Amino acid sequence: MQSPPRFMRQCASLQALRDPSMNKSELIDAIADASGQTKTEIGKTLDALLETVTATVAKGEPVALAGFGTFKATHRAAREGRNPATGAAIQVPESTVPKFQPGATFKNRVANKG
Repeated sequence: MQSPPRFMRQCASLQALRDPSMNKSELIDAIADASGQTKTEIGKTLDALLETVTATVAKGEPVALAGFGTFKATHRAAREGRNPATGAAIQVPESTVPKFQPGATFKNRVANKG
């Protein structure tokens, strides 16, 4: 099989430099390759996982995955901020936001780059 033309390889390299993050379909492909399951099965499983984590955290309950990390909701108190355009003081209302705290295994794997 002949390799792609040079300009196509360069375009692919430039695209990788612009957005090196893995998107949902690439994640599904990687899991399907590793598990031997179909992409459709993996897609449904991933959607169910994300919906379950989101609904659980929205109820105020944490989701802990040993070795990977914990998803939880945290409260941010109301505070005074500044409008960056004018410098005027503004009130930032209190809010509840999602937070992810990585586990030790995940942190070590990322720190060692592999």
